[in-house]
Amino acid sequence: MTVADIAFYSFAVVVVFAGLMVTVSRNPVHSVLWLILAFLSSAGLFVLLGAEFAAMLLIIVYVGAVAVLFLFVVMMLDIDFAALKGEMSRYMPLALLIGVILLLQFGLAYGAWVQADGALGLRAAVTPDMAQVENTRALGLLIYDQYILLFQLAGLILLVAMIGAIVLTLRHRGDVKRQNVLHQMWRDPAKAMIKKNVKPGQGL
Repeated sequence: MTVADIAFYSFAVVVVFAGLMVTVSRNPVHSVLWLILAFLSSAGLFVLLGAEFAAMLLIIVYVGAVAVLFLFVVMMLDIDFAALKGEMSRYMPLALLIGVILLLQFGLAYGAWVQADGALGLRAAVTPDMAQVENTRALGLLIYDQYILLFQLAGLILLVAMIGAIVLTLRHRGDVKRQNVLHQMWRDPAKAMIKKNVKPGQGL
């Protein structure tokens, strides 16, 4: 077993374990931290596959932006962890049943999976030859040429998720004085200022 094989199995085990902990952890903050670990391990797998650009995108975009945004949103929300634990124990039998069904489906799919004769050729025909085109240019040709519509739809989904996070964390407090720009613009200058004729020695 080579060093690359050991690194692959190490990253793969960490990804599977971190993904499991994302769903099992009852604390949402811990779930986001496990998700960050899964992203970092997935970036290591991309490096082993020779896709260094995709690995850096995964770290910069998902770990540095999306996961940190999720962490801030989860920490700012008023979450009742006791209520979450009660709801989790309530739906645990149904969740276990669904999990067992999914595992059985995965087992059936893996047992009946057979590689077609021309699968390797079709898989290699999707991307250009890596000996002629570097990794970054090949990804650019795929994303911005063949899959431009899917790429724009993914950006739209992220925009909707960002707007939803802002709406969830927006809080209006009644005991805080806020600036009303329209009220300031529409005020009457004649009523906004009163002149007082103060005599010497009289005071206000």
